[in-house]
Amino acid sequence: MKTIRIMIVAVGGQGNILAARVLGETAVAAGMDVRMSEFHGMAQRGGVVESMVLLGRGKGACIADGAADVLLGFEPSETIRAAGKCNAGTTVITSTAAVPPFTVALGDARYPDVPGALQLLADRVNVMIAIDAPDLAIRAGSLLAINMVMLGALAGSGATPMPPDLFCGIIKEKTKKQFADINLKAFELGMNAARNTA
Repeated sequence: MKTIRIMIVAVGGQGNILAARVLGETAVAAGMDVRMSEFHGMAQRGGVVESMVLLGRGKGACIADGAADVLLGFEPSETIRAAGKCNAGTTVITSTAAVPPFTVALGDARYPDVPGALQLLADRVNVMIAIDAPDLAIRAGSLLAINMVMLGALAGSGATPMPPDLFCGIIKEKTKKQFADINLKAFELGMNAARNTA
């Protein structure tokens, strides 16, 4: 199987690392080779968190500029910041709900024009799926389920070969039992949103 390179970007507290681990475990359960790397940049203060998940045979665990098959962005300005990883064949799945950094709140920086920037990105990639992940997470029962919404959107996009049922089994097995129902509902809402948007 050809390598599928998935770049996941978020800010601290959005559950990027857990999402990457669930994705990796799902791929292993599907019989795929998996390589992963993570970058935690002041995550506890709302800073950037990046995960790279490579599915299929190969060496290395990083994604070069222009080499991502999928860009999964939990926060729109982080999606925009990672646009250099994309190419004309990339599938971009992003949340549209802003989480401005403290520098914006202090007036030291300006938040980007998200709709305009996402439209520019949509014009240069293969597929753009944009959803309001926090709204769907809240509908599932917890704002903390943004990561499961985004995993559901990834499954619903058809950008990976793993079936949704396999994701659901790993979510039940690998996430906290008290949040299992919320996580599964969030996954389902994200999957349906992606299918309706693509």
